[in-house]
Amino acid sequence: MSYVFDIYKGVRKPVSNVIEYAVFVSFFPLLVAGPIERANHLLPQVQTKRVFNYIQAVEGCRLMLWGMFKKVVIADSLASIVDEIFNNYQSHNAYTLILGAIGFSFQIYGDFSGYSDIALGTAKLFGFELLSNFKFPYFSRDVAEFWRRWHISLSAWFRDYLYIPLGGSKNGKLIAIRNTFVIFLVSGFWHGANWNFIVWGGIHACGFLPLLVLNKNRTYATGIVAEDRKLPNLKEVLQMVITFSFVTFAWIFFRMQTLEGAINYIKLIITNTIRQPQQYLTKPQGLSIFYYIIPLVIIDWYLRKDERKLKSPFSNPLFYSLIILIILYCLFSKDEPSSFIYFQF
Repeated sequence: MSYVFDIYKGVRKPVSNVIEYAVFVSFFPLLVAGPIERANHLLPQVQTKRVFNYIQAVEGCRLMLWGMFKKVVIADSLASIVDEIFNNYQSHNAYTLILGAIGFSFQIYGDFSGYSDIALGTAKLFGFELLSNFKFPYFSRDVAEFWRRWHISLSAWFRDYLYIPLGGSKNGKLIAIRNTFVIFLVSGFWHGANWNFIVWGGIHACGFLPLLVLNKNRTYATGIVAEDRKLPNLKEVLQMVITFSFVTFAWIFFRMQTLEGAINYIKLIITNTIRQPQQYLTKPQGLSIFYYIIPLVIIDWYLRKDERKLKSPFSNPLFYSLIILIILYCLFSKDEPSSFIYFQF
């Protein structure tokens, strides 16, 4: 669609070589779940003669291995815990339901960012550099920054081909607010023609709206959290916790099959907390999610300055061997394979 739009607008001319066009539209790492590549970025690489680059290939293999680790070891391991909680939420207390929502936040992140890493790594083996699709979104300090770091290619596509053509933010606040709601609701509809996805998009629009009205939606447009420090300060920690909590709340609507189910899930958290506040002093079910979440957060924090450069210890063969053994163990210990969540979209 973007290729057709760009030609219509005169941004680019159509390619005359059918093979080049076919490679662009059918490049296999991108077909199922992205990243969503533009013609102006991928076509020039298709049209340029490529030679094997050892360094690029090594980087690609590292990305593929890290993506497999996030998918097989993190996301799939979390899936069994999360599925049990969400599928039987009526029988769990509020503490466990909250852990289930947190678990799903990291399951979908490990699943989708893992796929994106595999796609980027595979493309590198063929000499292609694809656009990054994730830049450690759970280290975001507000909702606007989250959407600049989560599914970046989709957010950028809606911005350039929907938000800006509708008038963007240059025609007054009311038009900007309208356009914001349009792109978030369309983003929800893009994931599925169910009310729960529409509400999910609407929730993010409501989270983005105060930043837009107060002209703070680009406060963190550049840079990363704790850029020149090893650890974040208290303000940054609170910002990340609040943003993550908001995003996790919205993920409940994304995860449940129906809008009614999502509302009941949230209602049960509230009512059960009021009736049994002492539950937060006991050990809940689902606490094992942190066995997978904590290592992922630590590694992501270590890598947060550049999502494409897997520095040491990723360059250590012993570290790679350990990751491969863990991946193989997780693969062969599961009864049945698990597909990527975003394959359904």
